[in-house]
Formats: sequence, structure tokens, C-alpha cells
Amino acid sequence: MRYPVAILLVLLSLASAAQNDYQVLRGEVQGFARVTPGKQFEFPRDHMTHPKFRIEWWYITANMQDDSGNPWGLQWTLFRNALDSKVDSGGWQSNQLWMAHAAISSPEGHRFEQRFARGGIGQAGVNDTSPGGNFSAWLDDLQWRSDGPGLFPSNLSFSVADRQVDMRLESSAPWVLHGDRGYSQKSVQGQASYYYSQPNIEISGTIRTGNKTVTLLGSAWLDREWSSQPLAPNQPGWDWFALHLDDGNKLMLYRLRENDGEQWLSGSWINEDGAKQHLGRDEIELIPRHTREIKIDQKQAIELPLEWIIKLPGLNRQWRLKALYDQQWMATRFAYWEGVVLVVDANGESAGTGYMELTGYD
Repeated sequence: MRYPVAILLVLLSLASAAQNDYQVLRGEVQGFARVTPGKQFEFPRDHMTHPKFRIEWWYITANMQDDSGNPWGLQWTLFRNALDSKVDSGGWQSNQLWMAHAAISSPEGHRFEQRFARGGIGQAGVNDTSPGGNFSAWLDDLQWRSDGPGLFPSNLSFSVADRQVDMRLESSAPWVLHGDRGYSQKSVQGQASYYYSQPNIEISGTIRTGNKTVTLLGSAWLDREWSSQPLAPNQPGWDWFALHLDDGNKLMLYRLRENDGEQWLSGSWINEDGAKQHLGRDEIELIPRHTREIKIDQKQAIELPLEWIIKLPGLNRQWRLKALYDQQWMATRFAYWEGVVLVVDANGESAGTGYMELTGYD
């Protein structure tokens, strides 16, 4: 359920200083296509842009280990936002805005980068995979390029401060269409997105800092999502989880918090063969267990739920999640928390790793 962070970050350019940034997300969008049930996904075409919709993103997270067994995390994201519903005129007059984020969580802490670009000038984009072409998505040196029109195998390269990341991504698993065959509803009012993932990616590569090179190996998760109207008027924020469990299963969950204390819950249970079981709001329990204060800059701090209990009663499953590091704050144009979490079973034994995203907290 990646879409809210992507939307928030790219729509800030449209909001005046007097507007509430979340209100921009809740407003009706005129002229753009609407998300409706029954879409037939086409690959590799749906890996490309969808210009009739206002917002979309390509979102990769990875849980990895170095040669000493230390946990690492990587995040690479590319967001597209249309300023209006007119046909893109290209060049400097393009109505497309692009933004990229990259982050590294390591034994040395958390570091991130943020980049912006105008569409139409070659600085950022996602290519059109004409017959025989190769997929590529990029903003400056934050680049993801495949060996063919599909997304895998591919190479991911980017820099964060003085660290150069070079990764190889491999996957042959089936795509996971979330919600109702890719139609992912977000509220009772009907807000929705088209949402699919590839949670079964093998990732390996290096991070170089000066003369030092660290070799990493692990599992990555790709989210693809697009929409035109993101949030319902009564939804101030969300919590999202993507977990690689040690038994080979995968789990995606999210909740959209509502002003009256209710929640919109949804998820996908993905077994070792890639088959998905949709989880509705009555089949998920997300319980904040511990809230801790973290610094968001030199003057401010924020209370965030950094430990959780997850229960899936219908599957007779339960875990406890905790942040690998509390300080995995993305102090970007619109700030949010996203980082590595560790999964523990009911007996206190390690049960997996994953990523968590938290937004909309005062």
C-alpha cells in the first residue's frame, strides 16, 4: 500500500503554504482517469507509465546481510506526478514531475537522498519498452535498468552521500495482484489504486565507500501502484508492512487510520509458490505495542509506534515486529518513517525481516 507516501511527496509542489498537505490528497481530482474494478493487467506494458492517471511509483525495498551477518536495508523509489490532465507537451513545458528517494540502513545508521526533476528533458523517466527494448527507470544517477522489456534480471545503482550502491536483481516468480485482482480499495467511499508487487526478488551486490567495499545478499520487494485520487477525507495517515518470513511466506499489510478511530485494513498472504490470499479488514489485527520518541531534526521530536503485534486469526498466525533502528526517519520534503523491521514469533524466535512505513503522525 505504498501509494500515500508517493502521493504526499510529489503533490507538495502543488500545495500552497496555507494549505494542509494532506487536504491536497483528499481533494477531488478532475480530468484524470479513475481506478475501477476489473482491469486486465498487461505485462510488460503495465511496468511503464500510465499518463491518464495522476500519480504512480516504482518502489523497491531490500532486506540484506553482509558477510558478518549484520542486517542492512535498501530503499529506492521513483515517483511520477502529473500537474494537470492535459497531454504532455514534452520538453521544459512538460506537465510531469519526477522525484526519487534512496536510503541505506546499515550498522552505521540510516542515510537517505532526495532528488527532483522535470519530465520531458531526459533527466528522469521510465522508458517505453518497444519491441526489443529494455526497461529502464531513472532520475539522474539513481537508475534501475533491466536486461530486457521485463523488470528482471536487472541492475540497480544509486548513490547515498559518499556511498555507491550496485545491485543485481533476479526473479522469475509470478506477479502478485493485491486486493481484487489488482484493484486495491482504500476506503468505504471508494478511493482505490491499481496495485501489484513482486515480493520474491533475489538481490546481491556491493556498497562502496572510498576504498571499502561491503558485499550484500538478501531479498527485495517491488511495489507498483498508480491512482488519481489517493485518500478519503477522514484519513490522516497510514501504516504499511511488507515482510519476508523465514518459512518462505510473504506478507503485505496496511491500515489507513480514520479520524473517528476506525481503520481501513487490507493485506495479502503470499505462499512459497507465489499464490496470494487476500486478507480483508476483519482478518487482520494490527496492534501498536510500544511508542518511542525519535528526533526528526535538531529541534523537534515525534512519537511513533516502532513495535507492533500482528495477528492473522484465520491463519492462526501471530508475530511481534520491532524497528531495527529507531532512527530510520526520511527527512525529505514531506517527512515520514520507513525502514527495516525484525520479525519475532510467539516464542521470541527470529521469524523474518521486512520494511515498515509510518505517516501522518503529529
